[in-house]
Amino acid sequence: MRRNVRPLLLSALISLATSGCAEGTQGAARAPAPRAGSAATLPGLDGAVTVTSDGLGIPTIRAASREDALRALGFVTARDRLFQLDLLRRSNGGRLAEVLGRDLLEADTLQRQYGFLRAATAILARLPESQRAALDAYAEGVNAYLRSAEALPIEFRQLGYRPEPWRPEDSLLVVLGMFKALSVTEETERTRTVLTRSLPKSVTTFLLDDIDPYTRALLGAQAWAPPPLPAEELRALVAQSQTTHAGGLGVLSEAAGEAPVGSNGWAVAGQRTRDGRAIVANDMHLELGVPNIWYRAELRYGDSELAGLVLPGVPVIIVGTNRHVAWGMTNLDGDVMDLVRIETHPERPDEYRTPSGWRRFDVAQETIKVRGGPDVAVTVRSTIWGPVTPRPLLGEPVALRWTAIDPEGVDIGLLEMDRARSVDEAASVMNAAGGPGCNVLLADRRGRVAWTVTGRMPRRRGFDGSVSVSWADGRAGWEGYLAPAALPRIVDPPAGFVVNANHRMPLAEGAPVLGRDYTNGYRAYRITERLREARPVTEADLLEVQLDTRAGFFDFYRDLALRALTEEAVSRRPALAEARRAVTAWDGRADVASVGLPFLIRFRRALVKEVFATWLGPSRAAEPTLKLDLPEVDTPLQRVLHERSPDLVPAPEGGWDAFILAALERAVTTVKQEHGGRPLDQIAWGAVSRVRIAHPLGASPELAARLNMPDEPLAGCGACVRLVSQTFSASERLVVSPGREPEGILHMPAGQSGDPLSPNYRDQQRAWVDGRPLPLLAGPAVHTLTLVPERR
Repeated sequence: MRRNVRPLLLSALISLATSGCAEGTQGAARAPAPRAGSAATLPGLDGAVTVTSDGLGIPTIRAASREDALRALGFVTARDRLFQLDLLRRSNGGRLAEVLGRDLLEADTLQRQYGFLRAATAILARLPESQRAALDAYAEGVNAYLRSAEALPIEFRQLGYRPEPWRPEDSLLVVLGMFKALSVTEETERTRTVLTRSLPKSVTTFLLDDIDPYTRALLGAQAWAPPPLPAEELRALVAQSQTTHAGGLGVLSEAAGEAPVGSNGWAVAGQRTRDGRAIVANDMHLELGVPNIWYRAELRYGDSELAGLVLPGVPVIIVGTNRHVAWGMTNLDGDVMDLVRIETHPERPDEYRTPSGWRRFDVAQETIKVRGGPDVAVTVRSTIWGPVTPRPLLGEPVALRWTAIDPEGVDIGLLEMDRARSVDEAASVMNAAGGPGCNVLLADRRGRVAWTVTGRMPRRRGFDGSVSVSWADGRAGWEGYLAPAALPRIVDPPAGFVVNANHRMPLAEGAPVLGRDYTNGYRAYRITERLREARPVTEADLLEVQLDTRAGFFDFYRDLALRALTEEAVSRRPALAEARRAVTAWDGRADVASVGLPFLIRFRRALVKEVFATWLGPSRAAEPTLKLDLPEVDTPLQRVLHERSPDLVPAPEGGWDAFILAALERAVTTVKQEHGGRPLDQIAWGAVSRVRIAHPLGASPELAARLNMPDEPLAGCGACVRLVSQTFSASERLVVSPGREPEGILHMPAGQSGDPLSPNYRDQQRAWVDGRPLPLLAGPAVHTLTLVPERR
């Protein structure tokens, strides 16, 4: 489901900005965003609300009720992030072309076909009254700011439009956008289906084994035996590829398995801290941009005091603390989506088979308005299971059954975290909530910790959800969702801490299957290793763990390279002398000054490319346009490389050693080309790992310096605890003990404001790059805003 529209968005925005299509100076930076004065009227308030902002622009909202606090939150979020709010709802609702032009038509069409606009309306109609009231209150706050603003941000003036009033459905569109960002199971189900139908079963089982050595060590006795290595079948695939020259070159992405979208989270119990406090640490890895995806806020109303991060557009503290319980989240990689194979009528293509007989497709016409061009009509076909996807699978249409577009599958139940007083109560709130599937790490004031999950998990009948099957005869399907009480929990583990880094968790026998294709367990293994070494721990200690740059994931490839780079081999291939010096010089880390790692990563990629191209030839032939999404490539690759058998890989005439040396030579050539011929042992990791955080208008050189964050070296790697990969990294780092919030830590890239002329546009960036702690709670007030009810 993930589709990166950022390049299209950048292109459209910059072409509009530089064409002088709207008022405002060509290429100008944003004019100062309107900032509210000392008082403003906010219709709908029951009483006055005070909003103080500190030097970083972080608001503290004091109100008598939850709804009044959320009205104020909507007001100040619009004040600081109005253009971001509008882009979020337009992107998820399929309405970008309306203001940005035809370049965004394809992205809009996809959103319309998935039906987010219709889903948001249906979800809203089913929400409980308390959640409807929260969404209404937030919308009232956003709209009050829209009415009171003397001027709009420059993006609107340059693009020549005024944002529409905010609706409760728009908040749900933002929620659905996060579902989309975290959903990876459509591509993995396509991959599993293609592999299952094109390769021997033993090879498919081998390739899809998601218990890597690190996860196996964490699971211990709960880890089942790895599947047998299908040597004969792999030999046949290699021979077939060499005979027919029909490999699967390019079937995998170049960086397959290196940089998952995920997060780190752990909770340390009081038995491992100096004074019995429990601490949660959480860093969520997402695509970075300006402004940041998160908005910092503190809310105080009634007996509730919350501090943490808000997703702009959604009136909920996503991760943070309520003084009694602290919580963090990581992506679950849960299987909440199925591709239903559709059996169309052989003579009437507008009909499909269902358990109750043949039925006509539901057909709707969507109209997409296009800036500077005629409207475009989009035909959306749907089934009783969900919309028909734009892409067929192995030549057959498939329908999408997905929690995100099921009115029973989505809500904003995280609102109730303001009332949780223990890890048990918090786990119950999380289990009942209908947001994107996530792991949840919890800690409470009594020193207790827990792990559980949030989000609705389908209860399947007649199949396991791993591959696409037909539901036409009624034997396969969904039977609602697992009951909240059935979702797994780990409470007060004997180790005194619990960790999740998107890996498979150790669960009790009989626990429901929530997903598959989990992330490689190296990050979780390294975090566990660090926590076992440390006692007692403090908040500062846990921030240090979040910044860990040990890159042990690549140790296997270092050792493989050094075994091959013998004196004899180097004497026959002089170019490899540099490779041996670089690999020998590697310090095992991904620090800015580390050398050797750029070469090792290219060596690994060369091996992945060559080996999987050979094995996946039949799969490429079966589905030529599909980029196979294997979330874990290193486990099968390393098992085969450990065998040192030349007929299991595309080895040249020189055999096994020649195969490894050829991969090393390709890596040498690639790295030297990328770095102007510099010696490999002089290429530091900082030359490769650079943080690139861009504003939507920051694509041109003249605007990049004003709008983007600095392009500079950043420690960390795609496999490190400190995950860094191109535009993906920690979107925040939170460390907090409930009840001890003044000692908590929270920093994030960029800043609180979306206004480039604001001092809060980039004032948190330096701390984020350097790994320097910033306080969780807002500091002394430098600005006070009083919101008052409308006179009646």
